Amino acid sequence: MNPSDHRTPGIDLNRAKSTVDAILDSFLTAKARSAGEREAERFGDVLAGLVDAGGKRLRPLLCVIGWHTASGAEEPPALWHLAASLELFHAFTLIHDDVMDRSATRRGKPTVHRVLAAHYAGCDQEARARDWFGTCGAILLGDLALVWSDELLHQGHPTPRRLAVVLPLLNAMRTEVMYGQYLDLLTTGRTPDLATALTVIRYKTAKYTIERPLQLGAALAGATPPLLDACTAYALPLGEAFQLRDDLLGVFGSPHRTGKSALDDLKEAKATALTALALDRAAPRDRARLKELLGDRALTEEGGAEARRIILDTGARRTVEEMIDDRYAQAMTALHHAHLPDDASRALRTIAEAAVYRTS
Repeated sequence: MNPSDHRTPGIDLNRAKSTVDAILDSFLTAKARSAGEREAERFGDVLAGLVDAGGKRLRPLLCVIGWHTASGAEEPPALWHLAASLELFHAFTLIHDDVMDRSATRRGKPTVHRVLAAHYAGCDQEARARDWFGTCGAILLGDLALVWSDELLHQGHPTPRRLAVVLPLLNAMRTEVMYGQYLDLLTTGRTPDLATALTVIRYKTAKYTIERPLQLGAALAGATPPLLDACTAYALPLGEAFQLRDDLLGVFGSPHRTGKSALDDLKEAKATALTALALDRAAPRDRARLKELLGDRALTEEGGAEARRIILDTGARRTVEEMIDDRYAQAMTALHHAHLPDDASRALRTIAEAAVYRTS
């Protein structure tokens, strides 16, 4: 289910997605035209390809809904540009995340570092040189997406008052996701524990994906501190549920639906709640075997199937599903007690269901 495939009175999520898409397209097209050099234009086209490649626009949609939690007024240009800027920031995180994870595909297409490496291969470079070029180029392109996200925000001409309330939240979001990525990197390949895995989820995903986008839209509309707190009460459990679902899809999902290999998380030995539970519960022989399989860069489909069998036998998958259900229920309870405008509440219920009970 796509969260934008829905209309609620006062909030048309389809229109919101289309508006954000149009802003992104216009901005990236203008950047391509002003590049002034063929290779620079081609470099920007790689970023445009990632941004256009079927993203759910979850963060921009939450930003728009956030506005409606605090205001019944028409959405201003500053909101649309803020929402669109979040998608460019997301592109930055995806590009760097794929480099760190050494992922080959994203949204069913080659990752940015693979695309750039293939371009360099056309210059008759050896494999090691083109892989290094792809990695370095992706780091630069991710940095460019970060810079452009800030530029796009300011193109909406937010007033000084609005900018003053938005920037602290935006800076907090940027800092939190960096901490989360570092913690993810630090724990990858180590024997995880559940508490650490959940801490990574909170910083890397829950705050960045749900809480801050929702708060940013609300703050732009002049939300009070209690309303921002209500956003947090809804967002954090939902964000945790979103990442827990992502962890399940990373191991048990269909690559045709997720757009990425179901072996990547196993090869990287991601310290997820799923693997933490499985390693804690497995019988000694299965635990030793699972530790051998996790982190094996040459892991085959057969090895992946064996790892999944061990995880299933421990009941870890079922427990993670229960954790998702529990956090979804917490988010719905918080939403009920928030007493938001009806259209915002309906939209947030739609977002929650789409984010948690998805197959891609």
